[in-house]
Amino acid sequence: MNILYLHQFFMTREGAGGTRSYEFARRFVERGHRVRMVTAAQGRAAHRAPPGACRNAGRSSVEGIDVVGVRGAYSDYMRATAMSNLGRMAAFARFAIGATAAALRGPRPDVIYATSPPLTMALPAIVASLRWRAPLVFEVRDLWPEAPIQMGALRNPVAQRLARALERFVYARSARLIALSPGIQAALPADRSELVPNSADLDLFDPEPPPDAFQVAYFGAMGEANDLTAVVEAARLVPDVPFVLMGDGKRRAELERVAPPNVHFRSGSKTDVARLAAESSACLTVFKNVPVLATNSPNKLFDTLAAGRAAIVNMDGWMRELVERNDAGVYVRAGDARELADKVGWLRDNPDETRRMGENARALAEREFGRDELAGRALAVLEAAAR
Repeated sequence: MNILYLHQFFMTREGAGGTRSYEFARRFVERGHRVRMVTAAQGRAAHRAPPGACRNAGRSSVEGIDVVGVRGAYSDYMRATAMSNLGRMAAFARFAIGATAAALRGPRPDVIYATSPPLTMALPAIVASLRWRAPLVFEVRDLWPEAPIQMGALRNPVAQRLARALERFVYARSARLIALSPGIQAALPADRSELVPNSADLDLFDPEPPPDAFQVAYFGAMGEANDLTAVVEAARLVPDVPFVLMGDGKRRAELERVAPPNVHFRSGSKTDVARLAAESSACLTVFKNVPVLATNSPNKLFDTLAAGRAAIVNMDGWMRELVERNDAGVYVRAGDARELADKVGWLRDNPDETRRMGENARALAEREFGRDELAGRALAVLEAAAR
């Protein structure tokens, strides 16, 4: 098949951020398919794009993937979270315009695979589907526009109605829909949706037992959606436990100003994330206490499972059920710094239990969330749509 893949935030392991589109695309290529990736290039709006991002406008090749870079938009989702709401939406719109132009150039695809967020990805996806008379498979990673509405980023009632209309239109126009969590799938048409959750890079993360020195890690965005204020407050309550926070975003500078001495900040690539997880005993997957965020399928959780580390999650629902049902970590209430500190102290004082949870986490990753298996499931959806 010729697959036209649309994703603004395409990132390899050398970059900082999620690598799902890269990992899936290279596996599609390995199975004999041709993939043309339309993504954001490093440009004026991209600022300091990480090494793993598409760095130049025009065409390049990444492990057999034909990468088409579009200027004028952020190529790094973590840095995009540092923008104002209006600026971020303007950048999304610029990319949608540039991506539409790129998607209308050949060769003709057999299927179009578009992934959100942002929801504006629907615009080039629909136009390309009409232009090439090719079926569209739309992947929903977060429930937009519900997420920015509940977060307060999209307040204008007219803009909300327009965004919801676009959401309904792209769902109706898609031959198939891919959801990354059961909560997301519940919001999609049942007869055309398939669950393909985020997956674990079993070859990248080291599942060896954690070191004797107890450490807690967080890796991911540091924006409004992440409840890292509670993490910093919890660290203050357990001063003998080091916390390492790796990532970037709108809240990082503020967090650095108020953090106690046992909280350390780093930046790094996906391979650096793997090293940080290996030197830690437990890893955090935390969000702000906003209902829609409980439907997420976050990379950081699946990286924790792949690393064989005890997971600390603060979202009730699918994430909590996944961790508790498989005895792969602990749940704390969102925003509750005292409970988080207590659970961290318990994990520190019970190293055998913490190690066992980590072993269960790795077993879960191998059993249900291997990248090869889930890339194959996504490919089956594309093939069915193309037929």
